[in-house]
Order: sequence, then C-alpha cells, then structure tokens
Amino acid sequence: MKINKDKYSIDNTDYTVGQDNIQKWGFDIHNSVFGISAGLIATFLIAILIIDPATSKEFLDGLKWQIIDAFDSLFMWSANFFVLFCIGLILSPYGKIRLGGDDAKADYSRLSWIAMLFAAGMGIGLMFWGVAEPLAYYTGWYETPLNVVANTPEAAELALGATMFHWGLHPWSIYGVVALSMAFFAYNKGLPLSIRSAFYPILGDRTWGWPGHIIDILAVLATLFGLATSLGLGAQQAAGGFQHVFGIEADLTLQITIIVVVTLLAVISVVRGLEGGVKVISNINMLLAVALLVFVALVTFAVSMGTIPTTVMGYVKNIIPLSNPIGREDEAWMHGWTVFYWAWWISWSPFVGMFIARISRGRTVREFLATVLIVPTVVTILWMSVFGGIAIDQVINNVGTLGSKGLTEVPLAMFQMFDSLPLGNLLSMLAVLLVLVFFITSSDSGSLVIDSITAGGKIDAPIPQRIFWAVIEGAIAAVLLWVGGTEAIEALQAGAISTGLPFTIILLIMCVSLLLGMRTEKHNKG
Repeated sequence: MKINKDKYSIDNTDYTVGQDNIQKWGFDIHNSVFGISAGLIATFLIAILIIDPATSKEFLDGLKWQIIDAFDSLFMWSANFFVLFCIGLILSPYGKIRLGGDDAKADYSRLSWIAMLFAAGMGIGLMFWGVAEPLAYYTGWYETPLNVVANTPEAAELALGATMFHWGLHPWSIYGVVALSMAFFAYNKGLPLSIRSAFYPILGDRTWGWPGHIIDILAVLATLFGLATSLGLGAQQAAGGFQHVFGIEADLTLQITIIVVVTLLAVISVVRGLEGGVKVISNINMLLAVALLVFVALVTFAVSMGTIPTTVMGYVKNIIPLSNPIGREDEAWMHGWTVFYWAWWISWSPFVGMFIARISRGRTVREFLATVLIVPTVVTILWMSVFGGIAIDQVINNVGTLGSKGLTEVPLAMFQMFDSLPLGNLLSMLAVLLVLVFFITSSDSGSLVIDSITAGGKIDAPIPQRIFWAVIEGAIAAVLLWVGGTEAIEALQAGAISTGLPFTIILLIMCVSLLLGMRTEKHNKG
C-alpha cells in the first residue's frame, strides 16, 4: 500500500542523497556532474582564448538565429502553455498541496520571500531595459510590435504592452514550472534538490544515472553562462553609469574592477548563506528599488500615473495577438525580441527555478504560483510604466538627450532619462548602486544553485565549494571582457540562448512529471 501511495518518494528507491559524492580538498561534490561541468567550462575558456572572439560570436550568433528561425513556434506555444499550466494548477485541487507536507512552516516572511525571488529573477534586467525597451518599440529602433506605426499614440500603448508581455506572466510561469517541480519533489518526496529529481516519475532509478547527469550538467552550464553574460553586460552598464555621473573613463580596467568588487561581495554573501547573506542583500535591494521608483514617480507624477492605465490596457488588449506566432506580419520583431526573450528566460529557468524552490518550503501550491506570477507582474507594470512612460514622454516633447537623439546606447538610456529630472545626478548614483546590488544578488543566488546541483542535490555543501563557484562566475565574465570585450560576452549570450531549445523540451516533460507526482500526493491527502 505504501508503495502505491507514495511511489515517487525517496523511500521507494535505494538512492540516498549524496551517495555518488566524493569528499576532497574541503569539497563535497557529485563526481560526474562537477567533473564534466568544470571540464567543459575550462574547454570553453581555452577555446575563447585561442579562437578570435569575433569568429566565435559569428558562429554562435548564426546558431542562435537558426534555432530562433526554425523553432519559433515551439518557443511561442510552449511559453503560452506554461502560463495556462500554472493558472490551471492554481485553480485545481492540487493548489491545496503544501510544499513540505501539511505541517510545513514557511522559512521566510512573505516580504523577504518576494524580495529574494524578484531580485534573483530579473531585477537587473529591469534596470537595463526599463527605459530602453519601451523606447525601442515606440521609436521603431529595431522594428515595431505588430507593425504599429512608430511615434504614434497607438505605438506608445503597444510599446508598453509589448514590454510587459516580455516581463510579465510568461517568463514568471516558466520560472514557476521549474521552481514548483523541484520544490515539490524535494520537500514532498524527499528527493535531492536538483533538476533531475523532477523527472523521477518518468525516468525511475535511471534519474540517478547518466540521463540525470546530463540534465544536471546542462543546468549548470546554462546557469553559469547566463550569469557570466549578465555580469559582463551589467559591468558595462555600471561602468557607463560611473562615466556618466563621475566622468570616470568606462574602459576595460573599470569594467573588470566592477566584476572583481561584485564577486568579492557575492563571496561574502554566499559564505554567510541564505539567511545572513542573500536575504539581507535582497531586502536592501528591494528597499533601494522601491525608493528609486517612488521618487521618480513623485517628481513625474502626472506622466507616471497617466501611464499605468496605458500599460495595463496595452498588455491586456495585446497579450493574445503577441502570443500568437501564426500569420505574423511582424516576424522580424517577433524573432528579434519575443522568441529571443523566451529562449533567454528558459535558459535561465534552472537557476531562477532552483533558487525560488530553495526559499519556498511551507507555501501551498496555490499561494506559491499566484505569488510568483502576480506579484512580479504587478511590480513590473509599475516599473515599466514609470520609467518607460517618462522616456516616451521625453521623446514626444523633445526633452533632453532622449528627446533630441532617441535611443542611442541601451546601457546609458536610463541615465540619459534621469538627466532631465530633478536631482538627476543623485538618481543616476542610486541607479548605479542598485545595478551593483542586483548583480550581487544574482551572483550569490546563482552560486548557491550551482553549488547545490554539483553537490548531488545537497543544500548544505561546504563553504569552500560555494566560494569556488562565485569566483568562477566572476572569472568567466572578466576573462571574456579581457579577451574580446562585448563581442565575447555576446558570443556567450548566444551560446546560453542556444541551450534554451533543449531546455524547452525538458520543461514540457517536467510538466507531465509534476502532474504524475501530484496525483500520488492527492491520494495521500484523500
């Protein structure tokens, strides 16, 4: 009876968490996953050093665009499916299942929990694209959504709506699927907190063999390359901010210095762990972001408040046309933006999903998914309305650099917008600080995730191991910038996006596996 009732539990397999691990030099690592991941990363770095970055970028860009062109419908329909899947679970009886069992208590307050999931999920992206993306769509910088005529009132509404489409329910449902799957199998079935555990209902004991190894290795590489990309591009944005505010030359030395400082702070944070490091920095992060948002909204009150309804209407009216890949006349825009974003979010999902899983014990499935989908979407509506709305208003009224020149440099767009506001320099300094703090939260949460995967699903791996991965992330970003600057970083980004294709298939199978697991949990509750 027990077998039938809880057939996907750790009790029904001979596997024990960490049984394939080796302990050496203060490390506690899964031999195959750690060894192969580290070997592939080393090979990649050597290849970058040998091969010209421009050649690498050309090859990987070609691969990226081939994948986007060939599999655009798969990415589009899959992202739509994940949204419907999450909504279905919220509304279903499975929504009552509590992660960790009926008696489980939440590890963190709701506010700290939201702060951590948001900071890890896409905080840095909002800083980078909050001004640039709505402005790009409004002015037709690279095509316009649904072929709307640029620089018109219709374009303003659609620009804000399309930006929300890329940062709202769809990406967070991708993260939600991965996070829920890992949390459920770890906390309710006692399996290791690792990507492979989500496939136990389908793979059975093969989960602990090579099929599972491959899934975890792919997850480590996608996480590491995605983080290194963000760290590299973010260092360039922060350096641009320093140059804009203080006149310091945004050269390679400054960019690598920023990466070194961020990495050191991330190391301190991972040493302190979730409670003493990541949680504290995420809370600081959230306070700074709210302070920046509130101040900018107050000094531009009429524009900001007037834009929020426009953003909501633009999102609600256009979510279905933007979600539909069939018969699109704006295919170039859809490929360059939407499909690119879906591949990027999917390649990031192992990292963000596992991190959210780590901090979500004690939540019900309904509470978990509703929060993960709705809260970030609402915050993003406010953020994009304020920052994107002001930027579009400046273009319409020919105010400042954005008004006279439009979107010229994406990393500087936010700082150029601040220039035309009261206390512009102070706002820019706060924005640079926020960029740096967002980096630290991404780096330390990413290190904890990679550490857990390469430790065979253990969440209490030795501190030297955490430090190792935090340093490796920074080293990859610094080496790439040193060798090939932006081209090398963009080559890595193209490589990371290419991992989005196999992960799309993995996520779809994950949904089936999660339902199989939940069916047995429902039996338990009945």
